[in-house]
Amino acid sequence: MKILIIEDEKLLADSLNALLTKKGFEVECVYDGEEGAAYAETGIYDLLILDVMMPKMNGYEVAKKVRADRCGTPILMLTAKSELEDEIEGLNAGADYYLTKPFDSRKLLACINALLRRQGPQINELVVGDTSLNLSNCTLVCGENSIRLSSKEFDVMRYLMSSHGQILSKELILCRVWGFDSNAVENHVEVYVGLLRKKLKHIGSNVQIKAVRRLGYIVEVDTP
Repeated sequence: MKILIIEDEKLLADSLNALLTKKGFEVECVYDGEEGAAYAETGIYDLLILDVMMPKMNGYEVAKKVRADRCGTPILMLTAKSELEDEIEGLNAGADYYLTKPFDSRKLLACINALLRRQGPQINELVVGDTSLNLSNCTLVCGENSIRLSSKEFDVMRYLMSSHGQILSKELILCRVWGFDSNAVENHVEVYVGLLRKKLKHIGSNVQIKAVRRLGYIVEVDTP
């Protein structure tokens, strides 16, 4: 499971990162609302942990923007704002749960697990054409054929499939999969797209990752 933490207090964000990583989650952190919204809208996360008071965009604004863009990822809002009116505003903005600071780590983990369970099977796989990507075991499946993906192949394929029908630039894929501060270059994207094309072909998938000249890549279903 992949969790995005949007929190401007870096010490708290790093502490949450360490706690959740220890529990087996894959975690990324961003430190302002504007960047957090951009990450969240990729659709590659299973849960968003969102602070309220942040620079550029506050948590309420981030939640509203994410929901307006039809991103259904569950949102756990963390804040020191404990008034009933604040909680109502957070829930109305699109949060699924509102947890006030300071909080017990056990309660945080219980909230996370409850939100993830609530999503049911919809978070277990992505389906495009005759092919599904199993999110729990990083496997591409087409009919009776399946193939396991490496961690980075999985991240790239998940982003491409979740953005089915949209053109994604190499730069955008780099930012979302490798991170804004990574030293990875566009060639890394080309290499992994090449690997994924081979694996799709190997399992007989009708899903194609097509290059759009000077723009990037798009996932399409090859219809006879």
